[in-house]
Amino acid sequence: MTVKPVKQPGPDHPITVSPSPGRVTVSLGGKVIADTTEALTLQEASYPAVQYIPIKDVDLTLLERSDNASYCPFKGDASYYSIPSGGEAGVNAIWVYEHPHDAVAEIKDHLAFYPDRVEISQS
Repeated sequence: MTVKPVKQPGPDHPITVSPSPGRVTVSLGGKVIADTTEALTLQEASYPAVQYIPIKDVDLTLLERSDNASYCPFKGDASYYSIPSGGEAGVNAIWVYEHPHDAVAEIKDHLAFYPDRVEISQS
């Protein structure tokens, strides 16, 4: 059994999680997938900020769990969802850390969307 490394955010790889101001909506093909005023913004090192949407504010009937998975030593194991109505753009367009590492515990029960596959707007 391979042990997955667990890394802590720090000065060389900072991660912050903070409430997103305003309303965040996510849509694909004109169909609203998520709409919330409770999004979280995760800023990791020099990567673009990512919006994490509470699961309760996502239309789960539009999603389908996929077999795709990945691992981040800072955040944990990620599972993926697809948006079947979105065609190729919808494949594995969403990820979730169902049991995130303690350093980013706030993102539990939140979904993140690839911004190059869906439309994310903030107002």
